[in-house]
Amino acid sequence: MALKEYKPGTAFSGTIGRTYEVSSPAWPQPKRTKEGTPNVLFIVLDDTGYGHLGCYGSPIATPNIDALAADGLRYSNMHTTALCSRSPLGHHHRP
Repeated sequence: MALKEYKPGTAFSGTIGRTYEVSSPAWPQPKRTKEGTPNVLFIVLDDTGYGHLGCYGSPIATPNIDALAADGLRYSNMHTTALCSRSPLGHHHRP
């Protein structure tokens, strides 16, 4: 969780008393996007597939992805690019 901070030079607007009963909190204003900014969620998964996500039946716990899936957002565009490394000499070496 990100640390919520006040802008430099901003005074604390709560009350700090001798005990919590006579104190009152004050929370910094959360950051908000500009009006008209698109609502975009970009998720990059590395070295995974459908079988690794709880919403597709995996035993691996993926609670945040499961919550997105429950609201209708599903991982549906899987792409793989297989790469093989060659030896520095351009052919296979056998000892």
